[in-house]
Amino acid sequence: MPKISSDTLWELASAEVQSREDWTGGEEDGGVDPVSLNERTVFFIGNKAGGKTTILLRCLDRDEPPKPTLALEYTFGRRARGHNTPKDIAHLWELGGGTSLSDLVQIPITAQNVRSLSVVLVLDLSKPNALWGTMERLLQTARTQVEKACSKPQRSVESKAGSKQQAQNRPPRVLPKDHPDRELINPFPVPLLIIGSKFDIFQDFDSEKRKVICKTLRFIAHYYAASLIFTSSKSESLMSKTKSLFTQLAFGTEKGKSMSSDLSKPLIIPAGMDSLSQIGSPPTTDVDIGTLHAKNPLDLWKKVFEVVFPPENTSEHHRELKDPAKDPQYSEPQIDSMRAQKDTELDQYKRNVSKSWKGLELET
Repeated sequence: MPKISSDTLWELASAEVQSREDWTGGEEDGGVDPVSLNERTVFFIGNKAGGKTTILLRCLDRDEPPKPTLALEYTFGRRARGHNTPKDIAHLWELGGGTSLSDLVQIPITAQNVRSLSVVLVLDLSKPNALWGTMERLLQTARTQVEKACSKPQRSVESKAGSKQQAQNRPPRVLPKDHPDRELINPFPVPLLIIGSKFDIFQDFDSEKRKVICKTLRFIAHYYAASLIFTSSKSESLMSKTKSLFTQLAFGTEKGKSMSSDLSKPLIIPAGMDSLSQIGSPPTTDVDIGTLHAKNPLDLWKKVFEVVFPPENTSEHHRELKDPAKDPQYSEPQIDSMRAQKDTELDQYKRNVSKSWKGLELET
């Protein structure tokens, strides 16, 4: 029996990634496309502790308590299409840490799965001051990686196979040609679902603040040609509607017809069903739009939103997160206790060494 080294798992993982990059499929050499028609990938991103794991578990009908996501986690879901037919498989990734670990998007977003990829952005409605910054950073990072994956054809023996793959990877247009806002928006390159979580807390906000958040998220969702829904883990009805939108992305089920744009109720707006004329202009009760120097409509909405909800200063928080050992999300009582003891011993050793050097008389 061969000896197994301690890093065998990492070597196997590395070999698997390399084999996918070196895949040379195509009809001519008998290869099989690794992204089969009944497999899809859904990538969850959003606020730290914003409810991503809770929503994912409820959508999968898993009755288990949610745990803090450690960096990047993977699970999967299966769904039977019918009797004696292959099951649909959904590869489900979840990014933890809010925006602090956004560089990890390169792992779940690849050239091999980008044609079957969807993104779910979960925004914590109870923390509006962090809403725009979280949305902007995560969507920008994800878009960059998606476009990189789309522009990188899978390696192929025949150059035309590479051209075919590149064409297949081209991001689709979401809005129909006759939509009045078609040239005014910037659709996200893959299907996008925006979920406003913790609606049970949000509904107790001041009505004017709710209006600003609702209209802003409607604009953001429409601008990116995304679906939008507000939900709460404490409402079975809202979770059921959220699950319906999730299964459309994960298993390709038929699109639902539910829609609600009433600002006094939870928003449910499927992609392409809204319009700039219905959304209206940014709510500017305390600000003169003429004094805002915006580069484009998205920038204008951002400036108006941040007047009402000034962004949080996260620079200090990000500095702290550079040392994961100090992040309470990864706390391990026994290990942390031993680490504290060793730190104390190290400090004492340093002091003793310092004293011994001071007392040392050098020969002249």
